[in-house]
Amino acid sequence: MSSAVLVLEDGRTFRGTTFGAQGRTLGEAVFCTGMTGYQETLTDPSYHRQIVVATAPQIGNTGWNQEDGEAASAQDPNKIWVAGYVVRDPARRTSSWRATGSLQDQLEAQSVVGIAGIDTRALVRHLRTRGSMRAGVFSGDALGTQDEMLQQVLDQPSMLGADLAGEVTTKSGYVIEPTVGEARYTVVAVDLGIKTNTPRMFAERGIRVHVVPSATSIEQILELKPDGVFLSNGPGDPATADANVALTREVLARKLPLFGICFGNQILGRALGRSTYKMKFGHRGMNIPVVEHTTGRIAITAQNHGFALEGEAGEEFDTDFGRARISHTCANDGTVEGVELLSGTAFSVQYHPEAAAGPHDAAYLFDRFTSTLEGADK
Repeated sequence: MSSAVLVLEDGRTFRGTTFGAQGRTLGEAVFCTGMTGYQETLTDPSYHRQIVVATAPQIGNTGWNQEDGEAASAQDPNKIWVAGYVVRDPARRTSSWRATGSLQDQLEAQSVVGIAGIDTRALVRHLRTRGSMRAGVFSGDALGTQDEMLQQVLDQPSMLGADLAGEVTTKSGYVIEPTVGEARYTVVAVDLGIKTNTPRMFAERGIRVHVVPSATSIEQILELKPDGVFLSNGPGDPATADANVALTREVLARKLPLFGICFGNQILGRALGRSTYKMKFGHRGMNIPVVEHTTGRIAITAQNHGFALEGEAGEEFDTDFGRARISHTCANDGTVEGVELLSGTAFSVQYHPEAAAGPHDAAYLFDRFTSTLEGADK
């Protein structure tokens, strides 16, 4: 194995060996606490332009398969969206009956530059203390002097102010039909970086889903005669998504039922008048507790976000569309994890109830939205 270097924007470096392709990659260094589900993580469009650090010490045991990809917007659901991958100990052999190849081979085939063999515990402690930051992984011909590599890291744009949803959205709309029976309802899903499992969760509930590009207008949505609208997860700074916020306000004005997750939660929050901010190091993993304040229910959730809505637990506030409240917060740090109109016509959560790799505590939210559609149908 040849040498590789991870360089952070504050000048801290970590030296290891190549993992995946050789070359250079730039992005924001973030850490993910999930112990499983690395294929779903790597193929999640929300990780676009991010160098993901795995806190699990060994990665790659189950190899790579053709079924678990989450890149719904790409022609290949196994397209890797992360900018780079940082691990401690890559598995030396693949051990799964579902595997069609190794993780190393897939990273190399998709030209994803990574690094292995570094002290990921020290790196994660550094990112928790200093916050997520710009970074670069260099290997092979891309290796240079410390100053040269650091300058390349500093020359890249920050995630703050990054408008990325348009880079991951579907180029043309497509339809996912219900898996059983006739369609009970039709939902238009605005693709801001949607994952494969989201339309599948709707389809299992008898809902036809029209997945449309992020730049779709309200007139184009209404032509599809939807019973409701869904705002998906996605990458980037929600403060840049003015067009999506304006679209959401048009949906709310027409009292169409609306459900959003992750980036969609931030878009709905902005449409209701709330502001957003960049978190110090974000939430990324599959073990994050969230409190639902109307019931006291706690769900262990999958999350991937570096931005959040302003607000306090249980806070109620006036909007142009009626009274609203902060419905969910993170039990760890109080971060806003959900917002809703008190009328029940629109709600969203910051976490991922469709998480294919688990946990599945929050899957009931798809049932809740189905009930909202039923109520609007009466």
